[in-house]
Amino acid sequence: MRRLALGLLALTFAAPAMAQTPLTFAEVDTDNSGELSFEELIAVWPDLVQDEFDRADVNMNGSLSADELNALQPSTLPTPAE
Repeated sequence: MRRLALGLLALTFAAPAMAQTPLTFAEVDTDNSGELSFEELIAVWPDLVQDEFDRADVNMNGSLSADELNALQPSTLPTPAE
């Protein structure tokens, strides 16, 4: 769970307009499906590309569970803005 929180905190830094408060998985999950679609993720992680998303989507259902999001390699996470 801590990795998820850190990942979502990193996502917050990728979207300065939304960086006023840390985002939770539930806040990014705007359709309340329990998983994150590519569209939901790029709203807070604009540098994410479809290929990275597809590689993380292990079960190929078109969305990422918390575990799949946590499995993204640290090198694909956005770097906080200076």
